[in-house]
Amino acid sequence: MNSHFFEGKFGIERETLRVDSFGRLAQTPHPFGDDPHITRDFCENQIELVTPPCESIDEALAALGALDANVRAVLAEQGEHLWLYSNPPHIESEDEIPIAAFRGRHSSKRLYREYLEQKYGKKLMLFSGIHFNFSFSEACLRALNPQNEDPNRFRDALYLRLYKQLMRHSWLLVMLTAASPYYDASLDQSGERGIIKSPYASMRNSVRGYWNQSLPVLDHRNLQSFTDSIRTYIRSGSLHSASELYLPVRLKPRGVNSLESLAENGVDHIELRMFDLNPAAPLGIDARDLQFAHLLMLYLLSLPDFDFTPELQMQAVSAHQNAALLEPDAALTEQADEILHKMEVYFSEYEDARNVIAFEKNKRYQPQTYSNACCCISR
Repeated sequence: MNSHFFEGKFGIERETLRVDSFGRLAQTPHPFGDDPHITRDFCENQIELVTPPCESIDEALAALGALDANVRAVLAEQGEHLWLYSNPPHIESEDEIPIAAFRGRHSSKRLYREYLEQKYGKKLMLFSGIHFNFSFSEACLRALNPQNEDPNRFRDALYLRLYKQLMRHSWLLVMLTAASPYYDASLDQSGERGIIKSPYASMRNSVRGYWNQSLPVLDHRNLQSFTDSIRTYIRSGSLHSASELYLPVRLKPRGVNSLESLAENGVDHIELRMFDLNPAAPLGIDARDLQFAHLLMLYLLSLPDFDFTPELQMQAVSAHQNAALLEPDAALTEQADEILHKMEVYFSEYEDARNVIAFEKNKRYQPQTYSNACCCISR
């Protein structure tokens, strides 16, 4: 491992719902204007906090904490607070889910959300979670490129290789961080009441969560073929845009976040989208889970490249959804133990890394995952 191996930029996006003093979805307008770091996701009462790129995970969490404190102070003045659960609270009717009121130069965002409402329904869009963004440092990229290949071509190929590995292993992060086994009956039918224990440790990662109506099969040979294959689905009308590609990992471009920018400017960072809000963590995420995700990415770079065939793409999504169950297949849990052991060996010289991996292994061996802890609390 080179001396820059652990360096990079880290960012966090956190979605939460605003609720009133009764725990119902707040019906007031978004109170933060067009602040790019305190924005909305699908609906007017869903706040998304966006940190700037930071030099470490701790720095990113500190930035998230500052945004969180600002939001809570403003909401407290109007008798509201944040709902730090991935599954939404009681919903009397879909009228309580107003589409985010983007206007002016941002009005296209509202039109896109109206399209999502018609295609997927409003309730699906209430599931909230954490997105984790990572990019390698320039020094690390240079060290990983001893043959001095074209830097841009090498960067894009490296991120695409990592993307494929993360898609095949996204289930592991779901298994270790799922935290939403209970939901309100109104998620099934508006106005219904009662708390239901689902068969899922994470509903938003399960078959009930964010997925396209049919799985897009993409071409991963290179970045050009990758973006071309996404564009094919957009031209056919299957996808509105690349933003509608509901897979657990995304490649993000330098500059404007669009498919055209990704194709023309190349990859800037990779985004992991599968983390549930952890209600036991003050900011909704434990630092060690993000640190483990970072270690997993570094470990996956050591694995050989492979042809991400349509069959393997379908298997990857199936494994991801299986890991979202309260009781995943035994073969998958055995594979999780095997990967954790291999990571222990790979990072054996790094005490901090070993401690983070031990934290995740402890969930497997007790077992005391976040979803199990929620079940214990409920009893």
